[in-house]
Order: sequence, then C-alpha cells, then structure tokens
Amino acid sequence: MYEVYTVEDFLHEVFMSEQRHDRLVAVLKNKKNIILQGAPGVGKTYAAKRLAYSIMGEQDESRVELVQFHQNYSYEDFVMGYKPSENGFKLKTGVFYQFCQKAADQPGKDFFFIIDEINRGNMSKIFGELLMLIENDYRGTAATLAYNGKPFSVPENLYIIGMMNTADRSLAMIDYALRRRFSFFEMQPGFDSEGFVQYQTRLNNETFDRLIETVKELNREIANDRSLGKGFCIGHSYFSNWKECTDEKMQTIVDFDIIPMLEEYWFDDAARLQRWNDLLHGVFQ
Repeated sequence: MYEVYTVEDFLHEVFMSEQRHDRLVAVLKNKKNIILQGAPGVGKTYAAKRLAYSIMGEQDESRVELVQFHQNYSYEDFVMGYKPSENGFKLKTGVFYQFCQKAADQPGKDFFFIIDEINRGNMSKIFGELLMLIENDYRGTAATLAYNGKPFSVPENLYIIGMMNTADRSLAMIDYALRRRFSFFEMQPGFDSEGFVQYQTRLNNETFDRLIETVKELNREIANDRSLGKGFCIGHSYFSNWKECTDEKMQTIVDFDIIPMLEEYWFDDAARLQRWNDLLHGVFQ
C-alpha cells in the first residue's frame, strides 16, 4: 500500500489556493498535456509531482516518471533508437515508450510523465510521429513507428506535465507545435496562500515577516515593470520548508539568490537596483 495523498496535503505543501488547484486539475484532465510556467522559485517541479499524487490519491512513484529536456535530447533517447552494444548496435526503447507501455498495461490507473525544462528540447525532433499522438483527440490512435515499423499509441490514462521557466532570457519563442498541444498554467508566488501564511505563523520570526513583506513589495514592482512582468516575480520556494529561521539563512537567500536575479533584471538601472539592495538588507537592521 502507498501513502495516501489528499488535496489538503497538496495545499499544505504547494502553497496554492484550493480554487487554483481545482482549476489546474480540470485543465490537465481536459487537455491531458499541460505546462506549468513561471519564474524561478515558484515551485514548478515540486508542484508537478504533488499534482500527480493529489490526482492519484496516493504517493505511487511507479506511476510518475521525471525527465529533463536539453538541446541534445533526441528521439532515440525518448522513443527508440539504435544504441551501441557488444556486437555493434541494438534497437532499444526510450523512457517515454516504456512508460506508455506501463500505462497501457494498467488502464484503470492514471500515469504522469513529467518533463522539466520542456522548452529547451526540440519537440519535433524528440517526439517525432508521437507529436500527433499525444493530442487528446488522438489518444489511443495507433501510428507506425519509424524504427521498428510497428503500431504504437499513447494511452488515454497518461498525462504529460511540462515545466518552463519564463524568466530565462536565453530561450527563444515557444515552438508552435508545443503551444498547440499543451495548455499553459501560470504558477504564481504563493506568499498569500493559506498554506504559506500558516507556515509563516509557525516560524514566528519578525525578521522573516519583514523580509516576506519586502519581497511582496518587490514583486509588485517587478509585475508592473513593462520589461519584466509577473513571470519574473520572486517565488516562495526560496523561503519554504525551513525548520528553523535565522538571520544568516535569510541573508544568504538575499545575497546569493535574490540580488543576483535583480542584477540581471535591472542591469541598466543602477539606481533601482541599489534602492532594492538597501531595502532588502534594511530588513536585518
């Protein structure tokens, strides 16, 4: 038996309102493919696995697979291809192919394939003919695979959850093939969620409270900045899962996570950068 995982567990850990959780689940079930997009630190990867748990109702790791895309990730890694062996080359199946087979063998249960940094990979190159098969309308429809010439389909009980960092300036526009096949859900900082407020109360630290209020003010300015926007806000995960709260720990986050990010955001606005540097460090005085 696996440990039970409820919606309440999700809300307690992910710092999202119940209304947004229900909306997220509805969007995923409708499209079967979703991308969680947002700034660094909003807990996209953390939320993805727990979203799967909340839908399954249990923490069954065997029904969740996590991979990370990169520029060299290929169809041969993902679906199938020839790989070196003792006697030359051997046709081997990839991680997505294997996971689809596992899901097809248990049609009464939901399976979740999670892709971190999904927009860093070449979707057409990685998915090949499966790019059509992942669409909701084509689930269960078979197509002939390029390597083995056999029919293959993506099962209806398999859901794909991708993650995308909207604050990464090095990334080009989203591939149209990716955008058409996925719904996009904006992950937001959860400082005002019931779960985070309860967590903040448990820490019972006045300096932490001042720091969080300052970061919330900072986020309002970032969101209103026409060159940035809400996709660049500071996420709550920088301050989450702390068992103890010390000035040293908070200053480390400010000096080595938040300030470097602001230096990138406002590299051409020294006055604004200095003002927020003073405001953030002023929390500890």
